[in-house]
Amino acid sequence: MMNDQKQAALPDIRKHMVFNASIRKVWEAVSTSEGIATWFMPNDFQAEIGYEFQMDAGPYGMTSCKVTVLDPPNRLSFTWGEDWTLTFELIEQGDRTEFTLIHSGWNTGNAVVRDRMDHGWGELQYKLRDYVEGQ
Repeated sequence: MMNDQKQAALPDIRKHMVFNASIRKVWEAVSTSEGIATWFMPNDFQAEIGYEFQMDAGPYGMTSCKVTVLDPPNRLSFTWGEDWTLTFELIEQGDRTEFTLIHSGWNTGNAVVRDRMDHGWGELQYKLRDYVEGQ
């Protein structure tokens, strides 16, 4: 008997951290090509709604992306590949910034890939923190 049911979607990856850096510094790190390349991947990003860009995932090749939300300095979203969306949310807390990363679009039910990405984002948020707090 064949099972025609689709696998259930997996929950979004959510990473939350408070940085000892101004919202301006954190926004620059997540909304410029140079900033993103420093803590994440080389890219040709431009902060413009609808802008299509590429990120270089090293051994996994180039990935097509598109800016879908741009609300400086609080929110940026872009598609990543065919299924995923990355969102960066920033909330100013005086001279500190509350940062939340949301990696959504886990429609395939691939728990192994999601778990690897969850771990990877954990490491990358510390790389981002070190970058913005060290400027």
